Amino acid sequence: MRYLTDRKRAVGLGSAKSGVHHLWAMKVSSVALLILMPLFVFTFGPMLGEPHEEVVAYFARPFPAIVAALTMIVGFKHFNDGVQVLIEDYIHGGVQKYAIILMTCVSYALMVTGLFAIAKIAL
Repeated sequence: MRYLTDRKRAVGLGSAKSGVHHLWAMKVSSVALLILMPLFVFTFGPMLGEPHEEVVAYFARPFPAIVAALTMIVGFKHFNDGVQVLIEDYIHGGVQKYAIILMTCVSYALMVTGLFAIAKIAL
């Protein structure tokens, strides 16, 4: 009976073929958030503390509504990818699949809720 280390068993098997996709998705969404977050802060910030009517009128304009919607979409997609990597690293077995499905559903539900609120205000 030969004793093989984990590294020795893995040599020559190649990559798992999925890590590069997650890496690039996270990098692209990070760069997009790097641009969107200051835009969101500068469009959302002036409306803090304003009356409801002014906020609704402000977000009825296209630019603030589009910036808020893009920030919502990219932010929750980035959150979903990050949580998926975290779950894959720290949770194993059958619970891993259910946790990924649950967090994907939660992130998309929050994204859709935010987009619905923005659309309701903007239209």
